[in-house]
Amino acid sequence: MPSRRVGLLGGTFDPPHVAHLVVAVEVREALELDEVRLVVANDPWQKSALRQVTPAGTRLRMTRAAVVGVPGLVVSDVEVRVGGPSYTAQTLRLLREREPDTEWLLILGADAAARLDTWRDAADLFDSCTLVVVDRPGTPVRVPLPPGAAPAERVEVTSLDVSSTDLRRRARAGRSIRFLVPDPVARIVEREGLYRRS
Repeated sequence: MPSRRVGLLGGTFDPPHVAHLVVAVEVREALELDEVRLVVANDPWQKSALRQVTPAGTRLRMTRAAVVGVPGLVVSDVEVRVGGPSYTAQTLRLLREREPDTEWLLILGADAAARLDTWRDAADLFDSCTLVVVDRPGTPVRVPLPPGAAPAERVEVTSLDVSSTDLRRRARAGRSIRFLVPDPVARIVEREGLYRRS
């Protein structure tokens, strides 16, 4: 019997924003998890092939700043420490070795769930964790599960139309991102001139 139930919300977090936090908090409450870990990707290979990604250390600092004072949310640097491209199946294998008494629940947003079959070693996920698919109210997402896989848990969360892509665009144009990211994150973006044109 697992001693703890932990949710994993992986991502690039470039930058982390309020919708990330809402998902983490609402899934934790809905499924009565001990904690949700925001796992910062070292090299999000499906994105870094298409655009320049902010260095992992900076994204890690922003994500840690985002969760300060939020009970039950913690930031994991496991993928940053491993280095190289980040693969969720590899991360789960490592976590299961380190914490064998923990039940792992992998939290996926709609876009990630729909592309699950493009992930490296995706089939391994179905034996190592419970999938939790975050749905917007009234719009369930089809998840490409292999034959015989256990159905994913579904959790409806508050729908917030906030994306890191739009936030980077706003910052690049010199527009405010306040209230769309936690204040400590906004301060880091401003102080370090992140997302501005070079």
